[in-house]
Amino acid sequence: MTRYAFSYSMSDDVALIRETVPQHVNYWKMLDLPDYIGAPFADRSGGLITFSAADDEVAGRLAASDPFVKTGAVTEYWVRQWMVEA
Repeated sequence: MTRYAFSYSMSDDVALIRETVPQHVNYWKMLDLPDYIGAPFADRSGGLITFSAADDEVAGRLAASDPFVKTGAVTEYWVRQWMVEA
């Protein structure tokens, strides 16, 4: 398993974001991924989620399936391998 960081920037559509938050939270909880940690940035401009996945393709699909991404609540995002030092 490889560790990944999924970082995203939120749109200015506050109503859409509020409507989508429960789906976004549920989505990541239901995946029950190894090493999952996620939270918004303090200024609420976006957030960061870290998790482990089998490979880049799986990690990319997980991020692309996030309800924030699918509804357009996210304006941009990226997923990259994260080299965590213990």
